[in-house]
Amino acid sequence: MKYFLLYIKQTLRFVLKPMSFLPAIVMMCLIFNFSGQDADTSSQLSYKVGVEVLTMTNEMLDRGWSQSHISELSTTYQFYIRKLAHFSEYLLLAITVAFPLYVYGLRGFPLVIIAGLICVGYAALDEYHQSFIAGRTPQRRDVIIDSSGAFVGIIITRILGWTGRMTIFRPLALEKNKKKKR
Repeated sequence: MKYFLLYIKQTLRFVLKPMSFLPAIVMMCLIFNFSGQDADTSSQLSYKVGVEVLTMTNEMLDRGWSQSHISELSTTYQFYIRKLAHFSEYLLLAITVAFPLYVYGLRGFPLVIIAGLICVGYAALDEYHQSFIAGRTPQRRDVIIDSSGAFVGIIITRILGWTGRMTIFRPLALEKNKKKKR
């Protein structure tokens, strides 16, 4: 029974470890699809997101804004909403890229470099992709914003990984060290 359970554990690791990259692939597909939208569709989506966020803000903070005022604010803040979307997309991409690399044992500065190169490279390719879309143009500013989001995501992954190793998984590490000493 012991060997059967060990076999199941090893098989699950063999199957699940590579699958840890699936969220990164899904995130890359999402970003690619958002970048593939023409300028009008992208602007409408940003406007709708702004209206939703401002409507929730109005309800939670009881600001008393009219629907026309919310619409006006959404138009006013659309630039910032779009840039925050860039930052957020790449923050999530970085987490979904850095976590599997962390699981495979990449830690410290090499994790920052490898995950950073993947995310920044994808940001640059994404902006190049936008040059082929009607009404969209590649912008260096967007690559810088994307890269900032990516590095924040990598730092979050490093903090969570370190915290996990020092708290939740510390007993497992101590147990592994005891077995090595025997």
